[in-house]
Formats: sequence, structure tokens, C-alpha cells
Amino acid sequence: MRSSLVDMLPDLFELLVFGLGSAGLSLAGAYIERFAFVTFEQGNVEIAAWAVVMGAVALYFAYNVGTDKVRPKLRDVRTALA
Repeated sequence: MRSSLVDMLPDLFELLVFGLGSAGLSLAGAYIERFAFVTFEQGNVEIAAWAVVMGAVALYFAYNVGTDKVRPKLRDVRTALA
């Protein structure tokens, strides 16, 4: 069933917000992991270990948002437009 684009705006907006959120969390997780590596090289093992855990949590949430929100919504939008 082909829906009009105006009817799809809420779904497209939701897809945009969750997609940007997932990308932002991925970038934050990668930056934190890089910070952990640099901190470990400087000898601050405790702070590096904390940063590794925080980076892994950010990457986990990015993956979760991507698989639980973005992928199903993208499939719904594709189906509605086909």
C-alpha cells in the first residue's frame, strides 16, 4: 500500500531521531574508547578501565537502538512506500 509522504512524516521523523541517536551514541562510544586507550598509555589504569566500561555501554546502547528501533521502523517505512 502506497501512503502519501505527509502521512509518513511522523514515522520518518521517528526514524531520523533514532538514527541520529544511534549514530551519536556510536561516535561517543568510539571517542570514549579512544580516550581509554590514550589514558592507559599514559599509565592511568583505573581511569582507563572506567572509560572502557563507559565506552562499551555507549556502544551497546547504540547497537540496541539501531536494532530495536531503527531497523524495524525502516522496514515499516519501506513497506509503506512500496
